[in-house]
Amino acid sequence: MVEAELRVSATALVAALRERGLTLAAAESCTGGWFAKSVVDVPGASEVFLGGVVSYVNRIKEQVLGVPRALLDQYTAVSAPVAEAMAIGAQKLTGADIAVSVTGLAGPGGGTAEIPVGRVYIGLCDKGGSTVIPLDLSGTRDEVRAQAVLCMIKEITKRSI
Repeated sequence: MVEAELRVSATALVAALRERGLTLAAAESCTGGWFAKSVVDVPGASEVFLGGVVSYVNRIKEQVLGVPRALLDQYTAVSAPVAEAMAIGAQKLTGADIAVSVTGLAGPGGGTAEIPVGRVYIGLCDKGGSTVIPLDLSGTRDEVRAQAVLCMIKEITKRSI
């Protein structure tokens, strides 16, 4: 069900970006490139999608996206400040009009009282500035990741287009 909704939503996102002449980039952690795949599965996505970074480990968040080590040390990778820095870094790296990021804990293990399984942060950066959307999702690892990708698409559409 979510996969079908992802296809429809990604197709609508690409069409809306194309219509407005906007470009998009992504920085993904817990989704492992699923957002980028969903977008590039749409014919014509190359007109709007500039690229993405899968920054699964902190070293890549730092070295490629420019996330300050101090943020990672103070807040952990699964945090609003890091999601925001990832989106800003993706925008700077690519020059896209809109950049989206995602970091979270998809599980099934690794959760704590402070960062439970299903905690996800989506970062958005566009000409209006940057924002972070916190989410608490549920389900299996793949369900959390699919829901996160769908939320990324919906948030871009809602806030930036």
